[in-house]
Amino acid sequence: MYARRDLLNSDDSGSDPWLVRLLLLTFTGVVLLLLLLVILVALVQIRFRERVLPGVSAYGIDLSGMTRDQARAALQTQFTYGDQTVFTFRDGEQFWQASARDLGVSFDDETTANNVFATGRGDGLLFNLFAQGLTWLNGERIDPLLRYDQGAAAAFLAGIAADIDRAPRDATLTIDGENIQTTPAQNGRFLDLDTTLQRLDSAILTLSAGGEIALAIEETPPIAFDASAAAEKARIAISSPLLLVAETPFGTQIGPWQARVDQIARLLRVVTVNDGSGGFRYDVTVDMSAYRVYLESLAQGVIASPENARFQFDDATTQLIVTQSSSSGRTLNVDETLARMSEAVFSRDNRTVPLAFDYILPPYHDGITAAELNIKELIAQGRTTFAGSTPARRANIAQSAARFDGLVIAPGETFSFNRFLGDISPEAGYVSSKVIIGGRTVDGVGGGVCQVSTTMFQAAFYAGYPIVERYPHGYRVGYYERGEGVGMDAAIYKPDETDSIYAQELDLRFVNDTAFHLLIEMSFIPERDELEFRFYSTSTGRQIVKVGPEIINESAAAATRYEANGDLQLGQELQVDYAARGAEVRVTRLILDEQGGEIRRDLFYSNYQPWGAIVQVAPGDSRLTG
Repeated sequence: MYARRDLLNSDDSGSDPWLVRLLLLTFTGVVLLLLLLVILVALVQIRFRERVLPGVSAYGIDLSGMTRDQARAALQTQFTYGDQTVFTFRDGEQFWQASARDLGVSFDDETTANNVFATGRGDGLLFNLFAQGLTWLNGERIDPLLRYDQGAAAAFLAGIAADIDRAPRDATLTIDGENIQTTPAQNGRFLDLDTTLQRLDSAILTLSAGGEIALAIEETPPIAFDASAAAEKARIAISSPLLLVAETPFGTQIGPWQARVDQIARLLRVVTVNDGSGGFRYDVTVDMSAYRVYLESLAQGVIASPENARFQFDDATTQLIVTQSSSSGRTLNVDETLARMSEAVFSRDNRTVPLAFDYILPPYHDGITAAELNIKELIAQGRTTFAGSTPARRANIAQSAARFDGLVIAPGETFSFNRFLGDISPEAGYVSSKVIIGGRTVDGVGGGVCQVSTTMFQAAFYAGYPIVERYPHGYRVGYYERGEGVGMDAAIYKPDETDSIYAQELDLRFVNDTAFHLLIEMSFIPERDELEFRFYSTSTGRQIVKVGPEIINESAAAATRYEANGDLQLGQELQVDYAARGAEVRVTRLILDEQGGEIRRDLFYSNYQPWGAIVQVAPGDSRLTG
């Protein structure tokens, strides 16, 4: 027994054979295990060489063991997002819908299947085995590859834009005669493609479940937003005629004259006005200048010349006394009247337009003084007698002489008797009397006026004023030879529309050749049968000397003529004109200065034809000749 123990003890001192065996067994087991693993891996590699490795999934599908085509088919079946996801685009009550597929979303099944199949299959064996082991243990989910064609989405949105987009539309106003029409303004609307596309991108890239996508719409206001105010203005303009009215200088209403609605309508114009904010507004204007010619023709009936005051000279105070007040003249202010019409045409309540006038103060108004006119004294006078005149002749003398009472004649002005005499007619207050017409005395309106012109001539003669027009009568008239004698008369004649176009106007004209105004005063003195004109001014110191009258070549009166008068009976007669001797007469006026030196010498020549009496007798009287 001891020997055995020793032996054992002897073995203990060397290597343990069991340990060696254990090590060998362990190594062998590891090798066998590794061999087994290699075989297993090899079998797996062989098994899944053309299949998806275990643990690989995509789109929620376990694709383990599937071939590439099987995986692709499975994935195709699983992808429903493109058809089932619907997006709605809304604009108020209007909307458009499109699937994700319509908007360019598609599933790349081939690439996704390739990605699934490539899982765990890299470039290195160890890397592949490690990756495959992790995939088997933990699984590997492959994201499906979706493609998004933004161009398709943009094209779809462009179609929506075609329905939505519209340019802003300005309000309009048209005037066609009396027809006024407006159209309202409309905002422009434009789909903001970029912003809307960004909103859609966000939904698609997060695989949103669809729903409503807010359209980004921009509105653009029109430049001219409203035409209603201008249209109302135009309607007011043609609501009724304009009435033009005026008053005479004496306050009497005249008119009205009309600007008709159809005329106004043709003058309206639609214009645009900058509103200060980058836009504009409509306005309606009217061009009333079309009425200018009409107003200028109308002016002839409404204008008035300024009327000078009439005066008398107060010898005691050397002041002027107004005997007839002045009145201002007026001219039609066409421009102001047109402006009033332009304003009134747009007024609904006031359609009456007073004509506008410019008033003219007469040169010799009520307030002017004798000192201003240099009127200081009596410088000349003329006086004639009308004794023996009929009442009609006396009335005509008074009527015509009054036309000259109180007149002021300016320095350098030419006085015209006919100008101030005015119309000689019954309407002007004249009556029928004996007048000299066509070389004989006949009944006519205004007989006796030559008494006035003769008296005026004599006053101008002694005032020393140059006489630029004077006519003697055709034959000698007894009225005018009393006092100053023959050759100191002045005939006047104013043709009217009944006279021959060849009838010559006869006027009496003289010039105020001084630096001082002349005031003419008249006195009709019926109790003395006298007419007197007095000239007031400032004396120039000149002296007037009358030489004559010198009568030459005097001839006997013509034979008496007889005329038939059906109102007379045989044996009755009526003398209607009186005999007068013919004569040539010269009167000389010497104008001397203060020292008696001659300034000027004026010759007044008169040639009076011999005149016979005219007697009217009954028809059949033996004194009548064929």
